[in-house]
Amino acid sequence: QVQLEESGGGLVQAGDSLRISCKASGPSFRPFRMGWFRQTPGKEREYVASITWIGGSKYYGESVKGRFTISKDNVKRVVYLQMNVLKPEDTAVYYCGERPTVEKNEFHFWGQGTQVTVSS
Repeated sequence: QVQLEESGGGLVQAGDSLRISCKASGPSFRPFRMGWFRQTPGKEREYVASITWIGGSKYYGESVKGRFTISKDNVKRVVYLQMNVLKPEDTAVYYCGERPTVEKNEFHFWGQGTQVTVSS
């Protein structure tokens, strides 16, 4: 079983920066890729960014390109999301997801998420 624990969210002002983290644990944690997603009430979960666990290839959603940076620490089993030039529309609960295999494009969400609120 895999556990994911998101942290680092909070209340910031538009234009500020914030870094959130996702700590993974569990003996079966061997992902192909890790990702960040976000969700606001009444809306579907939105893809934000992802990173390949071995190799480190990075991918971003259009709404965050140039502002957000995903990174990882394989030894610590932590994935980070550095968010710069935050906008009120970035307000959401942020979840990290684990994609176990290359064959199946499916992320699993094991954590409770972390709330990011951006005031205007």
